[in-house]
Amino acid sequence: MKPLFTKGAAASSRAFFFILVMIGLIFTSLYTDWLQPVRATMKEAVAPFYVITDIPRQINEWRQNTFSSRSDLLIENEALRTELLIHQRKLQQMAALAAENVRLRQLMNATDMLQDKVLIAELIGVSPNPLSHTVWINRGHQQGVYEGQPLLDAFGLMGQVIEVQDNTSQVLLISDVTHALPVQVNRNGVRAIAEGTGDLNRLRLRHVSNTTDIRVGDLVVSSGLGERFPTGYPVGEVDSIIRDPGQPFATVIVRPMARLDRSRHVLLVFDSREAGH
Repeated sequence: MKPLFTKGAAASSRAFFFILVMIGLIFTSLYTDWLQPVRATMKEAVAPFYVITDIPRQINEWRQNTFSSRSDLLIENEALRTELLIHQRKLQQMAALAAENVRLRQLMNATDMLQDKVLIAELIGVSPNPLSHTVWINRGHQQGVYEGQPLLDAFGLMGQVIEVQDNTSQVLLISDVTHALPVQVNRNGVRAIAEGTGDLNRLRLRHVSNTTDIRVGDLVVSSGLGERFPTGYPVGEVDSIIRDPGQPFATVIVRPMARLDRSRHVLLVFDSREAGH
């Protein structure tokens, strides 16, 4: 038992000694500058260790900042794209309105040149049958529309009303194969019949002899014969003439002045005899 007690006492003495040394160092450090060089040396020695141990924290912070910045940029990019689309839509609407205003001004200019009473209408439908060139407008009996009434756009004659409802009407275009109207060459008064060909861009003049004075570029207008269409409305312009000596009549193709496939706002012309219809 004695050796064990002796070893324990020695260990306790050493521990007590070290505690006293530590207390002395603490007091020395607090109240004197004697250990300042030692502390500075130790800080320099362990500084690389602190740098190394701080690397994971710096990497993690960099990753968080990078991902956060990328996420913010993606959100901002999406917001800018959305804003751009909105502005593009507004510009498209403004362009469409500007174009419509131009068409309306053209139509109003056309009304100034007409002596007859007119009513502005709007196309609301087109026949789905490619063989039938008919359209629907938003005017009918309630607005005084009648069958046979001529329809024009800002550039020329488009067709005539063939069916009337309370607030809508169906119009047969001059390009329909069943449509024909009396016309004359504006330059010299030569008369003919303009018939539809089923092509929106082509009319054919019927019964024009090979010797008739007609030229490419001549303006063709309504003659007023038959009392269906008023006199002098532009119908088309002579586009081509084929004279075959073996045939009694020339093939004369007229390009319609009216924009049959594009006009949306149109004019209904009232005959004075139908004014109270």
